[in-house]
Amino acid sequence: MIVVRFLMRFLIVPFAATVAICVAMLFVIAAHWNRFVALAGSNPAPPDDAERILLLLAPALVMSAAVVAMLAPAAIAALIAEAFAIRSWMFHVLNGGVSVWVGWMAMEDLRKPYDIFDQPLIVVGAGIAAGFAYWAIAGWNAGFWKPVFAEPEEAQPVR
Repeated sequence: MIVVRFLMRFLIVPFAATVAICVAMLFVIAAHWNRFVALAGSNPAPPDDAERILLLLAPALVMSAAVVAMLAPAAIAALIAEAFAIRSWMFHVLNGGVSVWVGWMAMEDLRKPYDIFDQPLIVVGAGIAAGFAYWAIAGWNAGFWKPVFAEPEEAQPVR
């Protein structure tokens, strides 16, 4: 039973991390929706191929750098949560907020050309949403050695 639960954690934790990253990106897009619409409609002439590739790759590279910068502290905290079976939603939400803030601070040179990443409140809000999404999928039953739906042991009578 413990071995199966341990192997299931290897599937659930990366899936939850992927969903958390997508939730953070959707949060940033929703927070800056007017900027995205203005950016999309700012150039009425169709761009040539080089501009189109640059328009698609530049934000993807910045987001990749952000994910790598925030993934290290988030992975360390998720490992601690799995090792000690920390199932508190507050731990995972704070982990998301702090991890994204650390990643945002580490990317100071990369975020300057992009206006989207200039507001720390939105960045930390995205981390909080990502932490809650992670908790909803994998954090609420963290720890491979502590079964969630185990029956309580019978108390032995004292003699």
